[in-house]
Amino acid sequence: MARNGFTYIELVITVAIIAILAAVIMPLSQISSKRVKEAELRQSLRMIRTAIDDYKRAWDEGKIKKSVGESGYPPDLNILVEGIDDASSAQSGRKIFLLRRIPRDPISKVKDTAPEETWGLRSYQSPPDDPQEGDDVFDIYSKSEEQALDGTYYKDW
Repeated sequence: MARNGFTYIELVITVAIIAILAAVIMPLSQISSKRVKEAELRQSLRMIRTAIDDYKRAWDEGKIKKSVGESGYPPDLNILVEGIDDASSAQSGRKIFLLRRIPRDPISKVKDTAPEETWGLRSYQSPPDDPQEGDDVFDIYSKSEEQALDGTYYKDW
């Protein structure tokens, strides 16, 4: 009599092999996903920090109206997108735009807040080892307490 189909043992072995392959592939996929998020974080940090530095350079060059007691850094992140009045321009109402949009912190788990609220802000007056918000934005950092693939913490990047 000829055998048609698979035996129960053949099915169990096939399912076991597929489960083992899935168990090996899942961690690799998670690491790959984390690596992509880390690259996005590096790019976002670089983009915002460059805009903050450009604001400071424009302030130093007199393109932004100076007031006594200001550090020369932006008062918040939104001004980098909304634009700053160009004090060096003869045209009234001309603005300097430093960012098209504020990127969201890709590591942040909070999805229902504005992108600028996903970042931690450090003022010019605060020490580097204990960043605090203040009257200006000297630097930004991720609020995440997670550890990166290289063993450092995202908040220290």
